[in-house]
Amino acid sequence: MKGINSLNKEELIKFVKGFPDRPGVYLMRDENGEIIYVGKAKSLRKRVSSYFRHTHASPRLNKLVETIRDISTMRTETEIEALILENRLIKLYQPFFNVDLKMNERYAYIKITAEKHPRIIVTRVKMDDGAVYIGPYVRVSEVRALLRLVERYLPLRSCGGAEAKPQNGRPCMKYSLGRCLAPCCGLCTENEYRDRVADVALLLQGHGAELVERLRKRMDKAARELKFEEAAHLRDTIRAIWRVSRQQNTIPEIPSGKDNFWEVLNSMQKTFHLPVLPWRIDGFDISHSAGNFTVGVAVVFEQGYPNPSLYRKFNIRTVEGIDDFRSMKETLTRRYKRCLEGQEPLPQLILIDGGPVQLEFAMQALDELGIHNIPIISLAKEFEEVYMPNQKEPVRLDHTDPVLRLLQHVRDESHRFAITSHRTRRGKSFTRSKIEEVPGIGRAKAAMLITKFGSVRAIKDLPPEELAAAPGIGPALAKRILAKLNEENETEKMTKEARVDGAAAKQN
Repeated sequence: MKGINSLNKEELIKFVKGFPDRPGVYLMRDENGEIIYVGKAKSLRKRVSSYFRHTHASPRLNKLVETIRDISTMRTETEIEALILENRLIKLYQPFFNVDLKMNERYAYIKITAEKHPRIIVTRVKMDDGAVYIGPYVRVSEVRALLRLVERYLPLRSCGGAEAKPQNGRPCMKYSLGRCLAPCCGLCTENEYRDRVADVALLLQGHGAELVERLRKRMDKAARELKFEEAAHLRDTIRAIWRVSRQQNTIPEIPSGKDNFWEVLNSMQKTFHLPVLPWRIDGFDISHSAGNFTVGVAVVFEQGYPNPSLYRKFNIRTVEGIDDFRSMKETLTRRYKRCLEGQEPLPQLILIDGGPVQLEFAMQALDELGIHNIPIISLAKEFEEVYMPNQKEPVRLDHTDPVLRLLQHVRDESHRFAITSHRTRRGKSFTRSKIEEVPGIGRAKAAMLITKFGSVRAIKDLPPEELAAAPGIGPALAKRILAKLNEENETEKMTKEARVDGAAAKQN
């Protein structure tokens, strides 16, 4: 949050020019520091500046502008999140000049009740009743999708009442349909039901990776015990969770008083002696398969939270084989070359996934670009040590330190995005014929050749003269096609040899 105290109109106009051109919420205060107005904006700079450009027709707005002595901003990822945040802050502070949202509709929460056998219900009122509330949710469709997922794969009881009671001494139809564990009839133990509730809570709170790991262990156990139907159900559950786990649109709760992430960022600035508060952090990682389809990525965290709209991926062009160090150098070079051209803003901190060697190559990239004023560190995964330039000994933080947890979050998110980007690139290569990579060969010609000769393997074994006789090919193009296919075979051969050598080295 930004802000100063008791500014006059001219100072406010100058101060507002430094606001980000991004979505967020602005809070206006009077000379006593009281919040008198809360608003949202698609662009904080443009919206807040509009208050001071001319005299307003509304006496209320003119009085508001006259009363303003300080303005603070809170950045959000999207305009929708800004709307939620505005709504919540208005209800929290009840500003004098806000009218519309003081008693307006509230957003939906998913509630896990605090009963012996908890249920899931949707509510718009958050109470202090011991229940778990997840949200708020922007879209009702999102809530419905999550509830459908829970009902199908992780069902809890849905019958009314604080206690689960059987009907006529037997479970209801939902048990037969696989939509309830039937705790009312003792068909599941208390521990089984508690585990199911814990699974649902992890899913709804956005901890999809942790939930998947729990389910994967159960799936492996079920397969070992020859419980194949249970293992198949768990497999389908895992697939469904991956599809929706990153589609939830909620924002963190606002604690009373100061925002926790500002405390973490202040602590980070002191720990690493940063010149400014690292409100924007760029994280980098590399992913590949035995040196093939190498991808470098950059993730962006703003105010302690990821901003996926600013993520970038780079297909490595200048590095061949397994070379994470030079791949990292190319990634940073291309990333910050764009920033210097004005396409992207520069961060206040750069985090590299790796140790001192990865850090050294990343620093080389910055030096060659002439960037010397951005702090850069690396986080080594084995011992969670932080390496800094010109410092032999790494910085070791306590595993409970919020600074380390934030760095781990940035590192893990960059790792996830790198793997996802690499798999996407690799998958695309499998759906595209190798012949199409030859200059002069499009999809139509590739399809014609495969139809005529049967397969890519058959084309590779053709004499050059026979391939050249195909319609629209000719001697020169046939030569390029065969050279490309033989090149791919040689690459695959080298990869297999490297794997065999690696396995032999491990055995020795």
